[in-house]
Amino acid sequence: MTTIQGPAVFVAQFIGDEAPFNTLEGICAWAKDLGFKGIQLPTTDTRFIDLQLAADSQTYADELKGKVNAAGLEITELSTHLQGQLVAVHPAYDQLFDGFAPEAYRNNPFARQQWAVQQLKAAAKASRRLGLKAHATFSGALLWPMVYPWPQRPAGLVETGFAELGRRWLPILDEFDAQGVDLCYETHAGEDIHDGISYERFLTEVNDHPRACLLYDPSHFVLQCLDYLEYIDIYHERIKMFHVKDAEFNPTGRQGVYGGYQPWLDRAGRFRSLGDGQVDFKAIFSKMAQYNFPGWAVLEWECAIKNSEDGAREGAQFIKDHIIRVTDKAFDDFVATAANPTFNNSLLGI
Repeated sequence: MTTIQGPAVFVAQFIGDEAPFNTLEGICAWAKDLGFKGIQLPTTDTRFIDLQLAADSQTYADELKGKVNAAGLEITELSTHLQGQLVAVHPAYDQLFDGFAPEAYRNNPFARQQWAVQQLKAAAKASRRLGLKAHATFSGALLWPMVYPWPQRPAGLVETGFAELGRRWLPILDEFDAQGVDLCYETHAGEDIHDGISYERFLTEVNDHPRACLLYDPSHFVLQCLDYLEYIDIYHERIKMFHVKDAEFNPTGRQGVYGGYQPWLDRAGRFRSLGDGQVDFKAIFSKMAQYNFPGWAVLEWECAIKNSEDGAREGAQFIKDHIIRVTDKAFDDFVATAANPTFNNSLLGI
């Protein structure tokens, strides 16, 4: 068995324009002070990482890693969630997602998609230069407007959508394979890969690509009413990343999964700071240890109620308290019988 690494923190939700959240050195010092051992880096803010330069220059990658190490931390993974979203965008969301891309690529869906693909390939190279083994992203979505089958979906629509999604991602997956890095899709609402069935459909289209892996975040499954523990049993061989995020689902006579277009604070399903929601993290960490999860336990703070800095401080200790230092011996070793083939044969009557 393997002891999970951590605690670490995904800093995307903490980056800002005021110190210590406006520089890499500042946010590293803040994270270290709270007890984190690693940071997961988004790749859209050049104050923290120049993604293309990290892909092209080993010197720059070493300097970047050195800054984080000097603070007593490690880079756990890079994230291209926003760029991955742009690999596949249904036209209904073009204007809403344009803000995820640089201004030069807006109002031009083809150019925006090509930029996103280049960003993912750069992330594969940058991850390799940084010595990382896994990378986080979204799949994007061509079918999400049709997620509910009303009006009735035309025959072949879903198959066509997943075939195109696979076509777009296969060259990216091949690049990650060439760099020796697992590409981990966060199964998330708004993505064509949003649960196990949709992930399996995608795997079929990319020929069960060995680098098409998963970022496990139980909070999204609470909001979908999906069994997040059995999900680990089914997909543990593909789970290479772990966001530790809490959530709650409290349906009423007025609203359920869809939330009635309510803001996050008023929805039946909402994200919470660690320990304030309904996720059974003791069971999750046990399963992760049982299945030899190879990566980091990374806090992702998203809460409609609690202050972010309080959520981070409490979250670091919460993760630390839940990481299981796995045993190196069996509890009943004290009564073990030494190996003796003759004695075993005698016991079996052979």
